[in-house]
Amino acid sequence: MTVLPQRRNRAVKLVVIGVAGCGKSTLAGGIADALGAEMIEGDAHHLPASRDKMSRGIALQDSDREPWLDRLGALLAARPGAAILACSALKLRYRDRLRAAVPGLRFLFIEIEQAEAARRVGARSGHLFPAALVASQFEALEAPHGEAGVLIVAATLSPDAQLEAALRWLGTAGSHDGAPA
Repeated sequence: MTVLPQRRNRAVKLVVIGVAGCGKSTLAGGIADALGAEMIEGDAHHLPASRDKMSRGIALQDSDREPWLDRLGALLAARPGAAILACSALKLRYRDRLRAAVPGLRFLFIEIEQAEAARRVGARSGHLFPAALVASQFEALEAPHGEAGVLIVAATLSPDAQLEAALRWLGTAGSHDGAPA
C-alpha cells in the first residue's frame, strides 16, 4: 500500500470484515497506519480450542465465536483512541454483538467471490485458516448490504484504492454508508 501522510481521526472505531482471504488484515493495517490508530488482529484472540478446530479444518459454530466476539468488543471498547479491528463478523448477530459493546461502531465489508477467496487462502502459508473452510464462511455469510454504518469495497480493487475509499468515507462521517466503492 502507498504510505499516506498520517491522519489523526477522532476516536473512530472500525471493524474491517469479510470472509477469509478478502484482505481484512492488510486493509485494517493500512487504515490504522493512516489514522495513527491501533490495529487489532481478530485472529490473534481466538480461544485455543477454536484455533485447534480451525487448524484441523473444522468450521467454528456460533458458540465458538461468542466468547471471541465478546473479547474483541471489550478490546475495542477499552481503547481510548481510534482502533481498527480485522474480524470476519460474517453474520448480522455477530456485528450486532460488537455494536452492543461499542456504540457508534462502523464496519467496512470487503466483498469477494468465493473462488477468488479460496485461491487466495490456498496460496497462503502458515495461516491457521485452511482453504477447505472458505466454503463454510460463504455459507455463514450474511452480507451487510443495507446496514447503517457500513462501507462496502470490492476485493478486486487495489489495496491503495480500498484504503483511499475507506479514508474518504471515514472523513465524511458516513455520507457513503452502504455505498459500494
